[in-house]
Amino acid sequence: MSESKMKAILVHEYGGPDVMKLEEVERPNPLAGEVLVKIHYATVIPLDWKIRNGWVQKVFPKTLPYIPGFYATGVIESTGPGVTEFTVGDRVFGMIVGAYAEYGIAKVNHTAKTSNAEFAVAPVDELVKLPDGLTFKDAATIRAGADTAWKALFTEGELKAGQTVLIHAAAGGVGQFAVQLAKWKGAHVIGTASTSNLDFVKSLGADQVIDYTTTAFEEVVKGVDLVVDAIGGDIENRSWAVLKPGGILVALTQPPSQENAQKHGVTAKFNTKFPTYANLQTVAQLIADGTIRAEIDSIFPLSQANKALEKSEARHGRGRILLSIDS
Repeated sequence: MSESKMKAILVHEYGGPDVMKLEEVERPNPLAGEVLVKIHYATVIPLDWKIRNGWVQKVFPKTLPYIPGFYATGVIESTGPGVTEFTVGDRVFGMIVGAYAEYGIAKVNHTAKTSNAEFAVAPVDELVKLPDGLTFKDAATIRAGADTAWKALFTEGELKAGQTVLIHAAAGGVGQFAVQLAKWKGAHVIGTASTSNLDFVKSLGADQVIDYTTTAFEEVVKGVDLVVDAIGGDIENRSWAVLKPGGILVALTQPPSQENAQKHGVTAKFNTKFPTYANLQTVAQLIADGTIRAEIDSIFPLSQANKALEKSEARHGRGRILLSIDS
């Protein structure tokens, strides 16, 4: 393969896993204010397969073919004119749309009319340097995982030391970090998980773990300050009653019912705010220091991106699913 080419997953039509094809495409070149990132690991998130299935075209329109992926870790390969934030060789993580490729431009090019627009993935300020001691793999778990947990707990949930939080899906990609960050903050942590994940959630520091396959959480939990709901639907409906008056429910999957919130005298928020640069730096340092740990469910090579998304869609994993781009 020539130096002007790279491998990437392309989606030419909406559909199931079989529409994802590993192909050779032109490697992009950074323009003014852009950087070229050699990607090491891409993060697999549910939005990847929802877009591929064609379920969210109105919210996330794509020009076909497109390269999937939103978040990744890697090394700055080259910089465009005027870039002073990074130098070649810097290890970074962040939003790199079109991350299912060997390289990606970390800058949105709103005027691009060619397929290179699919590589134009995020502003330079979406990238964060990895602190010493943080591996590429662990850094790939931060965006849409640890940062979402941080926002839900502290930005939206206003969690303070001494308060009690109920975290649904506590073994998941967001839940695992929410448990650890809440304990780091000094909160009392209750988590829900399946039978096979009870010990895992306890190992993260949860004070109480409820097996949702055998126990209705609303029968054993009362008067919590905060509920972090990564499931929605019936789980949200059953969560109102466990909050104390004035408590907060933060929904991660859908806007919560304001009518039910008013009825129960609580506040309902949809986790829509973006993490600050300082938030991301703090989380990265906490992982690098070993204060919190990143649980990785599985790592697939780029050629098996279809299998990685299948596993994500099954929704039975523990921790994060990653693509190893350079394997």
